[in-house]
Amino acid sequence: MKEIFIPTLLCVVMLADAQPPATKQIPVTDSYFGKTVTDNYRWLEDMNNKAVQDWFKAQSDYTNGLLENIPGRDSLFHEYKRLDALASAEITDITRKANRYFYKKTLPGENVGKLYYRVGKEGKETLLYDPASGANGKSNSVNYFLPSEDGKLLVFGVSQAGSEVSTIHIMHVDTKTMYPETIYPSWFGASGWSPDNKGFIYTAQQTGDNKSMNFLANTQSKYHFVGTDPKTDKILFSAKRYPQLHIGAEYLCFVGYSEDYKYIFGILGSVSNDINCYYAPSSTLFNPEIPWKKLLNKEDHVTNFALNGDDIYMLTYEGASKYKVIKSNLKNFSVAKASVGIPEGRDKITNLSRSRDYLFITYSDGINSSLKQYSLRSSDMTLINLPFSGDVTLNTFDIKSNDALVYLTSWKQPQTILEYEGDSRKLDESVFNVKTQYPGLDDLVIEEVEAPSYDGTMVPLSIIYNKNVKMDGTASCILDGYGAYGISETPFFSILELGILNKGVISAFAHVRGGGEKGEDWYKGGYKTTKPNTWKDFIGCGEYLINHNYTSTPKLIGMGTSAGGVLIGRAITERPDLFGAAISNVSCSNALRFENTPNGPNNTKEFGTIKDSVECMGLYEMDAFQHVKPGTAYPAVICVGGINDPRVSAWEPGKFAAALQNASTSGKAVVFDVNYDNGHFTEDKTVADRNFANMFSFALWQTGNPDFQPVAK
Repeated sequence: MKEIFIPTLLCVVMLADAQPPATKQIPVTDSYFGKTVTDNYRWLEDMNNKAVQDWFKAQSDYTNGLLENIPGRDSLFHEYKRLDALASAEITDITRKANRYFYKKTLPGENVGKLYYRVGKEGKETLLYDPASGANGKSNSVNYFLPSEDGKLLVFGVSQAGSEVSTIHIMHVDTKTMYPETIYPSWFGASGWSPDNKGFIYTAQQTGDNKSMNFLANTQSKYHFVGTDPKTDKILFSAKRYPQLHIGAEYLCFVGYSEDYKYIFGILGSVSNDINCYYAPSSTLFNPEIPWKKLLNKEDHVTNFALNGDDIYMLTYEGASKYKVIKSNLKNFSVAKASVGIPEGRDKITNLSRSRDYLFITYSDGINSSLKQYSLRSSDMTLINLPFSGDVTLNTFDIKSNDALVYLTSWKQPQTILEYEGDSRKLDESVFNVKTQYPGLDDLVIEEVEAPSYDGTMVPLSIIYNKNVKMDGTASCILDGYGAYGISETPFFSILELGILNKGVISAFAHVRGGGEKGEDWYKGGYKTTKPNTWKDFIGCGEYLINHNYTSTPKLIGMGTSAGGVLIGRAITERPDLFGAAISNVSCSNALRFENTPNGPNNTKEFGTIKDSVECMGLYEMDAFQHVKPGTAYPAVICVGGINDPRVSAWEPGKFAAALQNASTSGKAVVFDVNYDNGHFTEDKTVADRNFANMFSFALWQTGNPDFQPVAK
């Protein structure tokens, strides 16, 4: 392992001389199936306690004091602003109803998107709603929107400061007037308008308090008639309303229509990819009792489906790790007896969607995507030729036509929006596409390699760097990983990445087990009790980068976000010698206690439960906080938590930071960056740009990058 002498490390120590706020230890001892576990920082979980709030504020002030003195941080933030200004607009979430196109658009200099619509693709653009107009000093965002079938009404949700919990508003599109009623809280919003355009279905929560265990418990799917009091809304699907269905309190209740409005589906939402749902004729929606009938159990291993009349096409991994599409009929439904419509192939099937006459099938080779068109009449399959390799998403507008939008991006190519017509197989640039020329793109090199893990498994690794970077181990490298829920690290373009790539920093993405890159077996290879493979694969990718002289130990930065907090937390606690610095962003760092958070019960389906002896030991093994050992030389670490985070409570990264601060003997800084205007993430560009400038600048400072070093006085 090659070591690099970094003269600027003296300055790193000088800047970090100030000590972090002291954190008292109040031991709490638990016994898990005979295993005794001590938690010295349980008291930090009570975020309503003033002492805890004071601790958060002290950590925030200490961290901000360090960050604001890092040379290069502000210039990186302003570089993000400069790059953002190069795009004439950003257009997202394009939806069509009755030839009216609705979308969000963000102009240069704007922090969040506004709602617009136009009649026809080439029609005059009309501004419908500006979330900043009601900000009241806080950052507002439109989280979701859904037009009625005739395009004359619009329901949308507005949240503040990255909380994701929205207030539902209703607008009359032609007059841009708002209906008087609002609905709060609803993280998930509207799931469908009734065909008569008189009302919509939505999911309601008990509380908008992201610290309450009732936050995601016992949700209800309801129907709202526009212009009426929401207190009178009918409950369509919930544990209390339909006790005979035995719906667990942790399930999220959704109801939606089939695209032809013939059926309604009651879906038990969870972090599991396996669909668990009921169905009934849509004509029974307003019956006193909806005759819900079971359609799919999670044991059927179906992850998506599309209807064509009563024929149902289901995407499943049962007996097919890379997925297949099977077909049955609702009149004589049976998953076990379903025929194979599209067999498993070399590449993984990642999605299916339906137009009038076709199914569109998305495939992935583990990194890059491809598209095929399946005829519902002839069963013929046709490849759709894409202009470049990368990640592709196809969104159909409805089942009345065969046109769709195709979104295509790669590690070095900004998103391109294309229009596709199934009958002519014609693929053209969309009028909604925004072309932008960013500096440095032509100099980027992309390498797709495989790195050996501890057990010989070859792990895909994407490496992106400027062609002028010397491969002698002196470059800073940020190795990112996730590895959860079967989600693949697909290629994407981001100015946040470009900003550091143009500074000679290498970006690498580890496609570890727990993700979905190589199929269902790859996902289940980093799931619950097999979770150690996730961080061990990440460690193997780090070793590959060092052994092949992309970087070196003092220059290697590990990064994990959200569920990727398990990956980065356990990587640095298992191999603290491998990394110069680490970024633990809104991280699941205390897996043993995750079940005691509002989003925890649902996530037992991914990580396991402390109520099961085997899964509980798996949770202990993936708990980074519990694996911090006093007297260990840990790398520099920045932990990040969002006060408004509904997914991972801010005390998880907070406890991890406190444990590292009291345990590490390396002398390297460990900080806790508390975002008071953010949640798990935020649409607000200024907040997001600042957050990433903070994380990257800290890590690059601590690993000796010359652009981020203080000048010795």
